[in-house]
Amino acid sequence: MQWSSAAMREYHLNIAEQNINITGKTVKRITVNGQFPAPTLEFEEGDDAVIHVHNQLKNQDTSLHWHGLLLPGLMDGVPGFNGFNGIAPKGEFVYRFKIRQSGTYWYHAHSKGQEQDGLYGAFIIYPKGKQPLRAIEQAQRDYVVMLSDFHESGSQTIMNNLKKSAEFYQNQRETLPDILQQIKTDGLKQTWQTHKMWNQMRMLRTDLSDVTGYTFLVNGKTPTQNWTGLFQPNEKIRLRFINASAMSFFDVRIPHLKMTVVSADGQPVQPINVDEFRIGAAETYDVLVEPKNSHYQIEAESIDRSGFAIATLHNELMPAAHGIHLPQARPRALLTMQDMGHGTTHQQHEVVMSDTAPVHTHMTNMQHDGHDLHEQHHAVMAEMQKKTVFGWANAATPVGHKALQYQDLKAMTPQPDTRPAEREIVIRLGGSMERYMWTMNGKKHAEAEPLQVKYGERIRLKFINDSMMAHPMHLHGMFVQLENGQAMQDLPNKHTLIVPPGQTVTALLTADELGEWAIHCHLLYHMSAGMMNKLVVADVAKAPVQLNPMHGEHHAHH
Repeated sequence: MQWSSAAMREYHLNIAEQNINITGKTVKRITVNGQFPAPTLEFEEGDDAVIHVHNQLKNQDTSLHWHGLLLPGLMDGVPGFNGFNGIAPKGEFVYRFKIRQSGTYWYHAHSKGQEQDGLYGAFIIYPKGKQPLRAIEQAQRDYVVMLSDFHESGSQTIMNNLKKSAEFYQNQRETLPDILQQIKTDGLKQTWQTHKMWNQMRMLRTDLSDVTGYTFLVNGKTPTQNWTGLFQPNEKIRLRFINASAMSFFDVRIPHLKMTVVSADGQPVQPINVDEFRIGAAETYDVLVEPKNSHYQIEAESIDRSGFAIATLHNELMPAAHGIHLPQARPRALLTMQDMGHGTTHQQHEVVMSDTAPVHTHMTNMQHDGHDLHEQHHAVMAEMQKKTVFGWANAATPVGHKALQYQDLKAMTPQPDTRPAEREIVIRLGGSMERYMWTMNGKKHAEAEPLQVKYGERIRLKFINDSMMAHPMHLHGMFVQLENGQAMQDLPNKHTLIVPPGQTVTALLTADELGEWAIHCHLLYHMSAGMMNKLVVADVAKAPVQLNPMHGEHHAHH
């Protein structure tokens, strides 16, 4: 009976190339229905989604993946998986699936670098009848805030440059003051050993991002174009943050406005009041805000501190405010040996963040004559303190402010499956910066054996990051329960997990969706360079499903 009452919601998406101008330079990029980025698609839980995708690109296959959606394997949209072979030029594919959830999701290409080139958009599912899931979520305004990274070079050029030299975009070399700072903190011997080790590992301590030169956008708009969400006094606003970047992590804040996080990756969580949160590529967070002033600025700062995505919230009863204010960049983090999984016995010293903090210069390691050098050193240290903090996770959050942590997340409703894991699948994340090759368990996608699980099996996925970069790891087709220290029934559902440098992150999975599901790093160029595998959920009661051969695969990832 439910089928007859369900609404069919239909979209036609025409994928084409056209000239666009975001930064003052005209470039050819991918548009959907003439829009860059792609339009927001809206559904209600229970709808039957019918999405006709028409490929009008001249000479490229394309595909669309519905990120975080529960659906049949064929509809997941990854070429080379579940018999899906991509959408050929002049071709059409009709995606049909039942909407079985609500929340904030997004969609993007899963073919070559098309996601970076503009093929991404928001996918919003309201609860049935648009009724809020709980009283706190009753809001008068509802806005998508989609963050992305725009580059004047096309994705193919970027990938070629990275293959030529993994350090092609590294413009944040350590400077002498960085090294003096470390001598002050760690002593000369330790500093020398650290640098020797970094050299051996062929990685730079400032490698927070391996592509630079991005302009950061909110809903396709640059900071000067200033996307603006309007409100009236005493209204509650829902902001649906989506990180649709190819390569960027952001620290997000709205100065002078507290945010209440109510959803992570589209899945409701118990409310958490925060001043800021870090969002990895492909993650989503919904927050509620209750503005009291007439004007606020939404600031999403990339973690390499190279720039901001900026937008505005404005009281529509007040005259329009003028433009944006470019915030001061936060200090950028230098990676430590702990980030590299080489924790030393001494404690990492965190640099105090206040500009007025006294700088204790220990000159014992430096035999200097004269007072001048001491003064000079003091000045250099004070300057460096403003610019550097230690450790990947250090967002330089102001004292007294609350930054969201993974361990804060608790599911809104108890988890239906609280069985312990029957077995553990270990996935080691590695990379060679020399050849720009990124791997899972030492293998690139092309040569990796698929991960096999039985239907209904309870699995622990254990991601061990052996590299010096954070990887947002995404599993298609199912949610995992992040093991974040909460009780089993409170573990939050996630579709994408940030695994920081040198750290291990674990999650539980009930393998309740049959099919071949991609599992990969959601940094686009890491995936393209091999950081992907296939998790096959098979029904052992029956013969394994015979799926079409893999001939579509070369369109997607090579």
